[in-house]
Amino acid sequence: MMRDTSMTAARNLAAAYPEAVKPSKLAHVVIRTPRFEASKAWWSTVLDAQPSYENAQLSFMTYDDEHHRIGIINMPDLRDQDMANAGPEHIAFTYAELGALLATYRRLEAQGIAPFWTINHGPTISMYYRDPDGTKVELQYDVFDVEGVERFFASGAYEENFMGIVFDPEEMIAAYEAGTPLDQITRRPKLPEGMTPWDMHRD
Repeated sequence: MMRDTSMTAARNLAAAYPEAVKPSKLAHVVIRTPRFEASKAWWSTVLDAQPSYENAQLSFMTYDDEHHRIGIINMPDLRDQDMANAGPEHIAFTYAELGALLATYRRLEAQGIAPFWTINHGPTISMYYRDPDGTKVELQYDVFDVEGVERFFASGAYEENFMGIVFDPEEMIAAYEAGTPLDQITRRPKLPEGMTPWDMHRD
């Protein structure tokens, strides 16, 4: 349904928007790929997304009420990504419940898609994947609300360990299914003796 654009009353932008206006949302991400079919299949599987529009040159995919969340452009002659160059580090998607993230891990694992890094950052439980072009994709669960994250940062925990603690997804699933309280499952442990935050990094 199109928006109603029939109104003809005069408008004053300066009066209506006297201050800087923040975007209402982050709408979508568009990627270029020389691996069009493989990329479409991967993103559709990982996000359980469906095409809202598609032709031989592009695919728009959505998994919710947004007309597209991921755009994929077919560019067969592109060179592979060079991680030595500047650019986006990763793209992240949040799940509303820890169980939903863990169930997604299990679903993807059964289809041969495994994370290369699983880490409890503190504010998030995060699993990092790579798409067919090597683009890093984070699937995460927010441990805290906004106030909780602010308290986490204010506590000095981030200064102590800005990376997080690597975890075993199967151990977390076992704890989850055993009924362990969520705050125990998601509580970030201390760094092991003699280790630095960079010892927790995987690339």
